[in-house]
Amino acid sequence: MAGHSKWANIKHRKARQDASRGKVWTKVIREITVAAKDGPDPNDNPRLRLALEKANAANMPKDTIKRAIEKGSGTGETGQLQEIIFEGYGPGGVAILVETMTDNRNRTVSDVRHAFSKFGGNLGTDGSVAYLFKKLGLIHVAKEFSEEKLMEIVIESGAIDFTDEEDFFEVTTEANDFNKIIDIFKENQIKYLNAELTLRAETLVNLDNEMSEKVLNIMEFMDDLDDVQEVHTNAEFPDNFEVKD
Repeated sequence: MAGHSKWANIKHRKARQDASRGKVWTKVIREITVAAKDGPDPNDNPRLRLALEKANAANMPKDTIKRAIEKGSGTGETGQLQEIIFEGYGPGGVAILVETMTDNRNRTVSDVRHAFSKFGGNLGTDGSVAYLFKKLGLIHVAKEFSEEKLMEIVIESGAIDFTDEEDFFEVTTEANDFNKIIDIFKENQIKYLNAELTLRAETLVNLDNEMSEKVLNIMEFMDDLDDVQEVHTNAEFPDNFEVKD
């Protein structure tokens, strides 16, 4: 999973940069608003509970969090946020799946289509690449935690995989086991940097360094669009591929 790991490390660094600029707030507010549609109580709404953890990690003000919950649950100012998934192909024929949340579908379609065409890709139809991805849980744990102890807990919890990444330990779970394993980590006082349900490609496309640079450009450009929440690909970047700062 070298390709996925490379993109995971890039996103991890980007998240830290975005947090320092307060840029992460926009995405988290959207996530809270949409999650709250299933109920304003995080104890009964695992998706909202996860979004609130991200909000707290980003030092978001309580009033901002409260307004987002009220907006999404219908107890406050109503909003029209909707989730839209875009599917397409990037340079080298790699699959790219883009998760968005928007209050203006036409704007988002235009922005995503422009991003694909700008970097030599093309927007596909519904279902064109989604079948290549599987929903999984990802938990990134700070390296200050004992690797030996973490592996022991991971094995006992029933998680799928454990890998030692550049900036963190990554634990992979089945989507249905995600919340259970999060609770186990909390019981064992395991500090995690990020925890999310995400999509991972089950079959990867090997790229050389030149094509990796092109794919990374479209991924980063797409990830920076205001309405984009997550970007996924089945590209596998080579181990010796150096990411420019």
